[in-house]
Amino acid sequence: MLRFVVRRGISAALLLAGITVLTFFLLNLFSSEVPRRILGEAAGPEQLTLKAQEIGLDRPLVERFIDWAGRAIQGDLGRSWFTGETVVQALGSRLTVTLTLIVCTIVVAGVIAVVLGIASAVRGGWVDKVVQVLGVIGLAVPSFLIALALVTVFAIQLRLLPAIGYVPITTSVTGWMLALLLPVTALAIDIVASIAQQIRGSMVDSLQRDYVRTLRSRGLSNAEIVYKHVLRNAAGPALSVLALKFVGLLSGAVIVEQVFALPGLGQVAVQSTARGDIPLVMGIVIVTAMIVVIVNLVIDIVQVWLNPKVRLS
Repeated sequence: MLRFVVRRGISAALLLAGITVLTFFLLNLFSSEVPRRILGEAAGPEQLTLKAQEIGLDRPLVERFIDWAGRAIQGDLGRSWFTGETVVQALGSRLTVTLTLIVCTIVVAGVIAVVLGIASAVRGGWVDKVVQVLGVIGLAVPSFLIALALVTVFAIQLRLLPAIGYVPITTSVTGWMLALLLPVTALAIDIVASIAQQIRGSMVDSLQRDYVRTLRSRGLSNAEIVYKHVLRNAAGPALSVLALKFVGLLSGAVIVEQVFALPGLGQVAVQSTARGDIPLVMGIVIVTAMIVVIVNLVIDIVQVWLNPKVRLS
């Protein structure tokens, strides 16, 4: 297990380094207009030259990268070119909101999907039909349309839930839950549909295997067979889908945050990218890449724990 974790950790570090280098050089290919965006159209050539020197655009690209990487390793991601705020401060509170939204979505969707997937595979009937309908809705309807529909019905027409805004959990637990209920629901439908169908398909296949008949012949209860053996074998593919959905949430949450006016990474990502605020964009890319790498590493470790044969691959 230790060798497996070390090998995956090295691969993750190399991937993160590659993403960082590629992103930095790609962003700086289009940085020549940044001084004018900062100073405005009325700025003269001398002012533009001074601003370019101030933010380091007059230096060779490789030199700028080495300088930035050296400071980034020490935890200094620089300052925003437009606001002067440090990147760490700019991302701190916003990252908390985005991660809270994503983690709550994954937990809620995961629990519901497991329950529906097991019920669909074991009992069938109307539960199976519900899972199939959810699958169609999840694939056919984008999250932002579901978000708009939820706002229209529950916030505007029925006035049961807040339409916009975010309440920190330290301020009010109830307000925090109410503020997240609609965004989490909008993001969770697609995940519930995908994971439930994956679990259902894997469990239906596993229930027809010879080892299940052997376990039944030994007198094991149906519940013990389903939850202790079949579900464990079916969890691997579902975890892989869950990891992909988690990565997808990092982009899907951007739009949903805009719909519900949540102060997460989505708003700052859109603004900084449109303005060409390279230090801030780099900070977002690094944080997002680290989250993706860590989640995939955790999923790999869990899959090895569920199925030791994974180590061989």
